[in-house]
Amino acid sequence: MTLFRDDGIVLRTQKLGEADRIITILTRGHGRVRAVARGVRRTKSKFGARLEPFSHVDVQFFARGSDLVGRGLPLCTQSETIAPYGSGIVTDYARYTSGTAMLETAERFTDHEGEPSVQQYLLLVGGLRTLARGEHPPHLVLDAFLLRSLAVNGYAPSFSACARCGMPGPNRFFSVAAGGVICADCRVPGSVVPSAEAIGLLSALLTGDWDSAEACEERHVREGSGLVSAYLHWHLERGLRSLRYVEKHVEKK
Repeated sequence: MTLFRDDGIVLRTQKLGEADRIITILTRGHGRVRAVARGVRRTKSKFGARLEPFSHVDVQFFARGSDLVGRGLPLCTQSETIAPYGSGIVTDYARYTSGTAMLETAERFTDHEGEPSVQQYLLLVGGLRTLARGEHPPHLVLDAFLLRSLAVNGYAPSFSACARCGMPGPNRFFSVAAGGVICADCRVPGSVVPSAEAIGLLSALLTGDWDSAEACEERHVREGSGLVSAYLHWHLERGLRSLRYVEKHVEKK
């Protein structure tokens, strides 16, 4: 029997029995962890209130054996709130749908439990903090998070030099299969010709140039979001369920 302590973001929860839950947490030191939290569904449980999606928490786990992730699920025996990001996210539909897509993305990119993914963890913490504070439009925060998640996992798209031959940009064609913009000589079937403004927007989001990103026209923002979605789906091999609600919300505006 071993005690572990770590801090993490609650990604999702599942009901277990009459009063328990299985909590999925992306932790700093142990990557993605699933643990059982006893009695958290009881009405008066303060413990359960701290273990809701979007919460940044300091948690204690109790595991059988010397490893946190083993044959059975560990117990989550204690939690302290570091930052309740959910309070600034769940009351706004645009923030909530964007935040849910961020949580699902982080879970998909950390599909092996118990393997540390510090960059993805820090990226999620920063993204949720920005979203909760309302510092930038939610859909731009989401696209920036998706692009940076792709980058830290080895799938950074090219927005200037040709992704195949390295020819300096600007290059006018874009291919998700090729890895971003490509030149005319490297053009492949299925390539599209996005606007220069949309490519500039995505480059700005990837590098954190928020002034340029927020100055972009709405039509180019929509075009850029479509490219990010297609690129993400290609590398994850299947789409995000939560992303469709973000897209529907944007279409209604």
